[in-house]
Amino acid sequence: MLLPDRHLVADLLGRYRSWERLVLADPLDEPTRRRFEDVAYTLCVLMGQRTAREAIWQAETYLRRTGPEPATSERTASESSAPEPNAPGPTASRGAEPVAPGVRDER
Repeated sequence: MLLPDRHLVADLLGRYRSWERLVLADPLDEPTRRRFEDVAYTLCVLMGQRTAREAIWQAETYLRRTGPEPATSERTASESSAPEPNAPGPTASRGAEPVAPGVRDER
C-alpha cells in the first residue's frame, strides 16, 4: 500500500492551519483565500478525501498513527548525500516502477 510521506503531510497540515488563520483574519482577501483553497485541495488529494474536513481528520490520524521517525532513518541518510543527477534510484535496481515524490512504498 502506498502511503504519503509523513513529513509532507505534516508540512501541508501546518500550511493549512496558517492559511486558515489568515483567511479568518481577513475573509475578503482573495489571494489569501485562493492559496488557502489550494493547500486544502492538495491535502484532499494526498489523503484521498473529498472534503478538507475529512482530509484534515485523516492527516491528523495518520500522523498520530505513524509517530515520529527516528533521527537515523534511511530518509535522513539519503538526504544528506546528494545523488548524481542521472543515477538510478533505489527502486530502479529492483526493477520496480519509481514511486511518485512525497509517497512511500509500503510493500
